[in-house]
Amino acid sequence: MTSLVITSIASDNHPVLQKYAKQNYFDFILIGDKKTPEAFSLKNCNYFSVKQQERLNFKLFETLPYDHYARKNIGYLIAAKNGSDIIVETDDDNIPYPSFWEKRELLHNVKTTENTGWLNIYSLFSEKKTWTRGFPLELINEKKEPFFIEKKVECPIQQGLADENPDVDAAFRLTHELPVKFKKKLSFALGKNAISPFNSQNTTWFRKAFPLMYLPSFCSFRMTDIWRSFVAQRIAWTCGWHILYHSPTVYQERNEHNILKDFEDEIPGYLNNFKIMQTLIDLDLKNGEENICDNLITIYKKMVEKQWITDKRELKLIENWIFDLQNLGF
Repeated sequence: MTSLVITSIASDNHPVLQKYAKQNYFDFILIGDKKTPEAFSLKNCNYFSVKQQERLNFKLFETLPYDHYARKNIGYLIAAKNGSDIIVETDDDNIPYPSFWEKRELLHNVKTTENTGWLNIYSLFSEKKTWTRGFPLELINEKKEPFFIEKKVECPIQQGLADENPDVDAAFRLTHELPVKFKKKLSFALGKNAISPFNSQNTTWFRKAFPLMYLPSFCSFRMTDIWRSFVAQRIAWTCGWHILYHSPTVYQERNEHNILKDFEDEIPGYLNNFKIMQTLIDLDLKNGEENICDNLITIYKKMVEKQWITDKRELKLIENWIFDLQNLGF
């Protein structure tokens, strides 16, 4: 089974949410927050209000903050509990192309690269100068032509791009024009020591990678999915996995944003993204899929120590996340 997980504070007449509810390909799980309208009701949507989340008896619920994008973590646990083999996540301003509903495959015969360091993945999909949110600003003018070889690799984490209003940072939005449309029918896989941020806007996770879906709470909203991608990428290397990036299967009609507020919220990333990933690379992690949860704890302890994660309560959240996963058989 494949589950689609979204968190939203929109009403049930939101056109994108209605579009997702009309499909019959995926089990649609929608996670509410305190600001979600109390009367929310949408046919063919498994909506979970805060009260319904509490009744699930997840340990994570006890410590997870409200009014935060990281409430999406509850949706991941619900999908895992329901026996999903694949979780696809997106947001309520991403509109699916027909290709969004196509079957996902774990193994891909694809152009791969390793040991390239940071790679501006958007440069492989467009001639227009652009970069993904989370890419270190100090590297945006660096020109790199990585060497790719085509081979079959395991890709339990797969990032789809978004057309029109893609996931670029506020620095890009303040200095460059949109829209952007990316090339079609392209895929690339990044292996060990090849680094690119990925987001939570059009992302596929296979069951073995579910523990890496954890979104941190005690950091900027604009960094939670980006820093998760650094954590997931680093641990993926210990498992011999590749991260797949592929042409858009959605286009975005972006919800209203205050770009200067986004810029302010992204400052911790502008200042620290490069340093965070280098610190994670230098950590002595254990190899093997059986050590994923131990490696998660090691990484988040380091991020709290470095004060990139700003509150020690994050470590209790991680502990509860792992407790719930273990109860679900991970």
